[in-house]
Amino acid sequence: MDSNALLLAIDQGTTSSRAIVFEANGAIRSIAQREFTQHYPDSGRVEHDAEEIWETTLAVCGEAIAAAGGSIAAIGITNQRETTVVWDRDTGKPVHRAIVWQDRRTAKRCAEIKSAGYETLIAAKTGLLPDPYFSGTKIAWILDNVDGARAAAEAGRLAFGTIDTFLVWRLTAGAVHATDATNASRTMLFDIHTQQWDDELLALNDVPRSLLPEVRDSAADYGETAPGILPAQYRIAGVAGDQHAAAIGQACFEPGMIKSTYGTGCFAMLNTGKTATPSTNRLLTTVAYRLNNEATYALEGSIFIAGAAVQWLRDGLGVIDSAPATEALARSLPDNRGVYLVPAFTGLGAPHWDPDARGAIFGLTRDSAPAHLARAALESVCYQTRDLALAMAKDRGKAPSAVRVDGGMVANDWLLQFLADMVEAPVDRPVITETTALGAAYLAGLHVGVYDGLDEIARQWRHERTFAPRMPAPERERLVSGWDRAVAKVLDNR
Repeated sequence: MDSNALLLAIDQGTTSSRAIVFEANGAIRSIAQREFTQHYPDSGRVEHDAEEIWETTLAVCGEAIAAAGGSIAAIGITNQRETTVVWDRDTGKPVHRAIVWQDRRTAKRCAEIKSAGYETLIAAKTGLLPDPYFSGTKIAWILDNVDGARAAAEAGRLAFGTIDTFLVWRLTAGAVHATDATNASRTMLFDIHTQQWDDELLALNDVPRSLLPEVRDSAADYGETAPGILPAQYRIAGVAGDQHAAAIGQACFEPGMIKSTYGTGCFAMLNTGKTATPSTNRLLTTVAYRLNNEATYALEGSIFIAGAAVQWLRDGLGVIDSAPATEALARSLPDNRGVYLVPAFTGLGAPHWDPDARGAIFGLTRDSAPAHLARAALESVCYQTRDLALAMAKDRGKAPSAVRVDGGMVANDWLLQFLADMVEAPVDRPVITETTALGAAYLAGLHVGVYDGLDEIARQWRHERTFAPRMPAPERERLVSGWDRAVAKVLDNR
């Protein structure tokens, strides 16, 4: 390991753009973050201004590099997945706002694909289910709803990318149009077995091949930043979707290892090794990462709303002043008093996959207070994770022995104890919880020779605290039963 190397990670998330400079041992040298605007043009629709994403990314990179005070060996990029940008190849300008992964506008088209009998084909090739979560139908929507876009795409004048691809394009001044296998695997256009864009899937989604980026390894050459964009020119040497990067940052390199990330949403990923394991419990099969042209696969459970529920309590309802306040509020109650929040604000993800479901609160009484809502929001994250863990246990044939957690919410000790009680397994919190950005840095470092291999990275993982299950089984069963009833009501009344 080159112990003196510095690595810049661009962590472009759903609500903010961040840049973190890591030392080779994983320590944070500097960090910068800026939030950007969330656009909600209609019910179930979520958009971002890709230009604002670019501007905030440039700003935080400049701040982090200046504060780091050293030479950057390489850049790694990790990004909100599935969020879709289509831009003009000549001008580099997006033809429409980015359609965010949470967006539900293509639910009808996905239902048509499913009713036409293509669900089995899509699952077999992509490991996914027909759902508006993924990029394919988003691309088609842009082409069909922006004047002249489809004709321009057919003529080869437009480019598509998830956020990683858009940033690589801009950073290299259009010299590189590429993505990595993890992001490609989330488009509903990519065959995860052949590791190629698939003509049958492209035809099904009505997406011209000319739009698509080249697919590269997660640790690979993504070009050099163009002169004048950043303080110096740097190699871009690693790219992975946020959940995949988090699995790398958590050193989940062995089959059976599980990480669960708690940010805007919650995403649990189980490493299945070199085998793309099909799920019989409505989980996704995905590429965990691809190195040296060899894919490692995972089973993934996707929860659309986790930290976003707390953000809603703060910004939407105004019942809390800050996200950290939820821990003290939850602790102030002896139990949940029968209050459950099902945060299906943008539908329900795994294992239900109902894009039309909408959120609901059950069990309110006259004495319900902000503390009950805060606790219900935190509990909902843990119940949903339990649902994923049970599905993984059924697919894998055994329950998880431990879960490694990361993301902004894991600073909350009350949440992690309740999580351990719900999943009935130890929950391990690492010393460095910025594992998504760290994973991107590791990938860049692998490609430029800062690290010798995954074993060296795995030895850097450090445990901070374990939360062991301690809730009596009858109490857990009572709480879970209430959650199951609440979810059933949401699914029945949509």
